[in-house]
Amino acid sequence: MPPDTARPLADRMRPRSLEDVVGQEHLLRPGKPLRQAIESGRLHSMILWGPPGTGKTTLARLIARRSQAQFIALSAVMAGVKDIRAAVESARAERDHNGRPTVLFLDEVHRFNKAQQDTFLPYLEDGTLTFIGATTENPSFEVVSALLSRARVYVLKPLEEAALVRLLRSALADGERGLGALGLEAEPAALELIARAADGDGRRALNMLELAASLTEASAPPQSRITLESAQEVASGTRRRFDKGGDEFYDQISALHKSVRGTDPDAALYWLGRMLDGGCDPLYVARRVVRMAIEDVGLADPRAFALALDAWEAYDRLGSPEGELAIANAIVYLACAPKSNAVYVGFGEVQADVERFGTLEVPLRLRNAPTRLMKNLGYGHGYRYAHDEPEAFAAGERYLPDGMPDRRYYRPVPRGLEIKIGEALAKLRNTKP
Repeated sequence: MPPDTARPLADRMRPRSLEDVVGQEHLLRPGKPLRQAIESGRLHSMILWGPPGTGKTTLARLIARRSQAQFIALSAVMAGVKDIRAAVESARAERDHNGRPTVLFLDEVHRFNKAQQDTFLPYLEDGTLTFIGATTENPSFEVVSALLSRARVYVLKPLEEAALVRLLRSALADGERGLGALGLEAEPAALELIARAADGDGRRALNMLELAASLTEASAPPQSRITLESAQEVASGTRRRFDKGGDEFYDQISALHKSVRGTDPDAALYWLGRMLDGGCDPLYVARRVVRMAIEDVGLADPRAFALALDAWEAYDRLGSPEGELAIANAIVYLACAPKSNAVYVGFGEVQADVERFGTLEVPLRLRNAPTRLMKNLGYGHGYRYAHDEPEAFAAGERYLPDGMPDRRYYRPVPRGLEIKIGEALAKLRNTKP
């Protein structure tokens, strides 16, 4: 029977058994808990967390089929509480009349708010439903704790290029559901390029293969071989995996920041390139670079802060691609600069002490006295003007509130300019009053 070409190739090639699944060996190898649960037909609620095109929906369908359960699929983008109630009624009817369990699959579960997610809880408790949620976002942040505690989380990984090539070859050879009826072949380099461009996404890979096959058939004269050139045409403009508001975004900015902090300019440049390639706003990166200069370089090299601000302004004035190079320059400078978080740590201790000691009064000697009344009340009395002292330092003077113990918040590190700052402070503090 010829394939239903009205349906996308990715949908037609959806695996019908565990043996058809490509990738996810860490979950589906014999002996793995998820594989054992599926093969035994033991249903349990779960969250499938992974990037797009890694098989979350497919796994949910296979689990329901293997368990001979009714499968109800909803999308959190379009469904609401009314749809959940309808699914519950269907599940009750199926259980009472046919003795079959029901798997309720909710795609993009992270898009449901807390109240909507809480709707599932009573039906999971009484066994009316087995819940399977799919999400591309971290369940720790996006799924309510009550639901998360009742479901096991399985992490799906992006498909490796070798697995994607196997998937593409299978689609080309499959005459029932794939492209086998077209009699097309493909250059190995073409399939490898499509697999790379798919960036771990099986759905994207099959969509590009289908488009390449259409271009090949429509060429004049019609061709029977998908070439590297046609693969390049369909793969051009594709971006690597990057969600501007999701885990990929925060994971990559974290990797960039830690690479700078770890004095690895090569890794820092790589993560910058990855983020820009994925569509990240360069101005966001520029703002983060300023933060890195303040937080991780600090006074070990004060020029880093100015350079970071200059890079931000340069991008704002030049735009892409010249402005991106200014950001890259700043990142490399920060990565190579001596590091100090002494001010960052010290200011955190200050904030803790402010909360701990409350509203301590400013000592009278440190207050200004612009009026006669204030002078009569002792404002400014006993203040030592530092510029009148040797080395412009009032040895023995105390500037913290009187009811507060002495503190050393700023502790310069032995790196960069802070070596000299530390030496200067130590010399002054050893001065006798």
